[in-house]
Amino acid sequence: MTNEHATAGKAGNGEQPASSPAPTYAGILAARERISQHLNTTPLVRSAALSAVLDADVWIKAESVSPIASFKARGALNHILQARESGDCETAVTSSTGNHGQGVAYASALVGLRADIFLPLGSVAIKQHMIKLFGGTVHEIGHDIDAAKDHARRFAGERKATFVDDGESIAVVEGAGTVGLEIAEALPDIDRVYTPMGSGTLATGIGLSVRTVQPSAEVIAVQSEGSPAMVESYRARATIERPIDTFADCIVCRVPADLALRGIIEWINDCRLVTDGQLLSAMHTMLIWGHLLVEPGAASPLARAYMDREEIRGKRVVLVASGANVGSAMIGRALAAPAFGMT
Repeated sequence: MTNEHATAGKAGNGEQPASSPAPTYAGILAARERISQHLNTTPLVRSAALSAVLDADVWIKAESVSPIASFKARGALNHILQARESGDCETAVTSSTGNHGQGVAYASALVGLRADIFLPLGSVAIKQHMIKLFGGTVHEIGHDIDAAKDHARRFAGERKATFVDDGESIAVVEGAGTVGLEIAEALPDIDRVYTPMGSGTLATGIGLSVRTVQPSAEVIAVQSEGSPAMVESYRARATIERPIDTFADCIVCRVPADLALRGIIEWINDCRLVTDGQLLSAMHTMLIWGHLLVEPGAASPLARAYMDREEIRGKRVVLVASGANVGSAMIGRALAAPAFGMT
């Protein structure tokens, strides 16, 4: 049985209360300056094959080409560097399905902090392994990401720690927003950007940066039908809790974070869903036509763009490939699914 509750007074009309801090374009510019000492700009390339499949001018923002094979190092590093600038901090703590945890572990190692990463039970093995390789301590607890977050918050509160919240940290959103900044500055005349959406930090950051630099561009956030909480909350303009039933772990959310929900309401043009079967087909298609390995959730932009191909025909479209932390078994499942555009 699902729970549903409204917070219309906070986000119901899409306007942020004056007392509520929010990410800014200036903050994204500052984040780029801060993290550029440690992270390189990721590639933005045109795909002739996907352009043919979608009958559009298709570009891929390859966030998998990073030290942790996802965009998550950006926000984590921005948060941790700010925490170090503002005062003593010995430990970074977070909850994650894996990619954000890798980002926090990697960023912590760069500045000499201990990192404690709380993952839900049954999390992807390769993501656990990478967190440990980056020096993080893994705590596997809780039935889903939000339950793991409850444990992580209590742990952080008992120690001299900064909690790197993927959903409620302005610094994390502004760090993620550098993805959109790189897209909008490098490629003119964008019609539409498709971005994965889990907690909503990447979607918010991309929406804010892309639509500030190119106001006529649309930004569409994509989530799995097996974890539709953010999409339904966006449509209702109120927080809606939904259970998680998908293998696309990087785009899950059971309880929307207030900051991220306010952000997508303000900066995203639309939020849309895809099925897990479509994600597998999109993974396959991205591998053979886009020549890029992505994990299931990171294939969501292509999955949705293929569904929307009548809308985007002839337009300039950017697909944000947010990460590639995926095991061989899931790759096998994707290769067994039919690819888009093959006859």
